[in-house]
Amino acid sequence: MSERPHNEPFDKEISRRSFLKGLGSVVVATAAVPAGAVAAGTEQIEKLGAEKTLGPGRVPITLTVNGKSLKLNLEPRVTLLDALRNYSDLTGTKEVCDRGTCGACTVLLDGKPVYSCMKLAIEAQGHDITTVEGLAPVGRLTDVQQAVVDNDALMCGYCTPGFVMTVTSLLRNNPHPTADEVRVACSGNVCRCGTQHRMLAAVLRAAGAPVAETIEVIRSA
Repeated sequence: MSERPHNEPFDKEISRRSFLKGLGSVVVATAAVPAGAVAAGTEQIEKLGAEKTLGPGRVPITLTVNGKSLKLNLEPRVTLLDALRNYSDLTGTKEVCDRGTCGACTVLLDGKPVYSCMKLAIEAQGHDITTVEGLAPVGRLTDVQQAVVDNDALMCGYCTPGFVMTVTSLLRNNPHPTADEVRVACSGNVCRCGTQHRMLAAVLRAAGAPVAETIEVIRSA
């Protein structure tokens, strides 16, 4: 088969028409399938979304708090903190900053400390929630609570439940923490009264570690 001479012209009109016609067919065929798929997918998503839409009115939710079932009717926007304090009689969890910065509202969610002001109640369903009331259901203080009392590690008391919950989780996972490990664990809890040093001593005592009974006096010149 001989090659076409380089100076032999193409039939440009036919080539352009054939090319555009073929390209148009490919584009239409390619676009037709996704369009139908997108329409079907959108319809399915809308259907699923309608089935899962909750609110803005109240909806029934069930929380497992301190081993008991707590049934409430709440708007989906209600936080776990608000549900505990204002929709039940569990007021041990304190509301202070309401912005996830002070730790006073700390509860245990499946054994892990969380800020209840930053967790929606509706999202806490299916999890085990423990509040400070759940630590001593029969009135007998836990080792952590007793150590807090013995070491005078509470002032106004607003931060105390949050500290107790955080420390309880710490000692369950690390029964003999160092002072630095305690500081790290409690870094998300703030005491505006300034009793962190007494809380540290309480935690170490609850863990069975020796605590130095010393007081440092700083005199200004």
